[in-house]
Amino acid sequence: MTTLLHDLIDAAERTWPDRPAVSTATDLLTHRQVAEGSRRLASWLTDRGVARGDRVVLVAPSGTLVPVLVYAASRIGAAFTVLHEQTRGRPLEHVLDDSEPALLVAAEEEARAAARFRGIRATSPEEVEAAAFADAPVGSDAPTLADTPVRSGPLAVDPVCLIYTSGTTSLPKAVVSTHQQVVFAVGAIQSQLAYRPDDVVYCPLPLSFDYGLYQLFLGAASGAHVRLGQPAEVGPSLLRNLVGAGATVLASVPAVAETLARLVKRSGGAGVPPLRLLTNTGAAMPVEPLTVLRAAIPTLRVQLMYGLTECKRAAIMPPDGDLERPGASGRALPGTELFAIDADGRRLPPGEIGELVVRGPNVMAGYWRRPELSAQRFHRAEGLFPELRTGDYGRLDEDGYVYFDGRRDDIYKQRGFRVSATEVEAAVRRVPGVESAVVLPPDGDRSAVLVVVGQLTADEVTTLLKDEIEEFKIPHRCVVAPSLPLTGNGKVDRKALLQEVVGGV
Repeated sequence: MTTLLHDLIDAAERTWPDRPAVSTATDLLTHRQVAEGSRRLASWLTDRGVARGDRVVLVAPSGTLVPVLVYAASRIGAAFTVLHEQTRGRPLEHVLDDSEPALLVAAEEEARAAARFRGIRATSPEEVEAAAFADAPVGSDAPTLADTPVRSGPLAVDPVCLIYTSGTTSLPKAVVSTHQQVVFAVGAIQSQLAYRPDDVVYCPLPLSFDYGLYQLFLGAASGAHVRLGQPAEVGPSLLRNLVGAGATVLASVPAVAETLARLVKRSGGAGVPPLRLLTNTGAAMPVEPLTVLRAAIPTLRVQLMYGLTECKRAAIMPPDGDLERPGASGRALPGTELFAIDADGRRLPPGEIGELVVRGPNVMAGYWRRPELSAQRFHRAEGLFPELRTGDYGRLDEDGYVYFDGRRDDIYKQRGFRVSATEVEAAVRRVPGVESAVVLPPDGDRSAVLVVVGQLTADEVTTLLKDEIEEFKIPHRCVVAPSLPLTGNGKVDRKALLQEVVGGV
């Protein structure tokens, strides 16, 4: 029975030992190599004083070391954190001070020095890789935890992961995930996406992003081969890399899908990858890139999803369900609930907009060392499972499909009317000639600002937008930009956009 995170890779080792598990452009590990390497590394960590209940932080590019270290930490009951390779300076110091890890694994000496200054053991990825793989041919006897004295193994209710999520105005906070919560989420997601043992899942997203990280777990659960992309592989080379990898599944966000659609257009449909499935989460997916990709890749099906780090995934659409129910983001995962509540916390009937709430074993344990914030977001109003107040607003239809209306912080008043930035953005993307769009909600004396990328002028955009949405919802100001800045997770960097655009408006 799979109850602990490392049970996933152990089961994959038994079922598909010699099939590829994870690779980059230069490295490849089978399921057996990942499992064996994690057992060696678990003993190495224990020898260095990392114990059950400790934390291990990794700051490095996406690579084959990540799953090995993650499963090794799981075996000894330590909680891991994977940070983006560009995390340094104050953001890194905040994580070190907040999580107080027993070990930092970082590629940059400056990061390791920051850890040592705090009395934290630090090492390089190269040293960790040597411990996991040096002189270890495939099929060799890897040490197990039985060979190394430990106090006791982890329980399913123990933390296994801290995922730091960015806030709009404060330092990142860590979502605590236990073994049983992660394993449940993986099983529920896999039941809907149905990855296959012969799939090649192309993941261009950083593994610090839970959407990227969970591709490794889904690969272990299904036997699929996860091909990790690097930031340089998401630009003009994306199409070529997908074809070269023989990718059948693409874990996408809107920026990735839009890039791929542009490349496919330029190629004239020649040399398209053998994709059978594209998934999306993190932000609403525009219709246009999906239309282009479906026309160019006849085998492609799409599954849109909705979720948050605090519950991993809340809803998933059936394959191509967006064609039948435009605007929907899916139904609740099996064994979970998704519903809307009013300002007093009462459940709303279908069709009424309220705050979306997730209930079930996919709801994570809370925020690390943030009891007041945890109490605000995680409730135990009904029975065993906690409820997550998402801060997102939307409605459910009679069949349980959720329609996202916007976040609490992107719903604002304009000309006396309630406006959703998400709704406006979706309308702008329907305007021919617009490639992407972002609404910056009003702040103080500044009114809402619409920022678009495309071939039109600002006046043309606002004129054509009147055919797509009520005029009172159109922001007063429109700015045309050459591109939108992105975060490391492929989402629009709204803070950077404010600095670039608003000052000149």
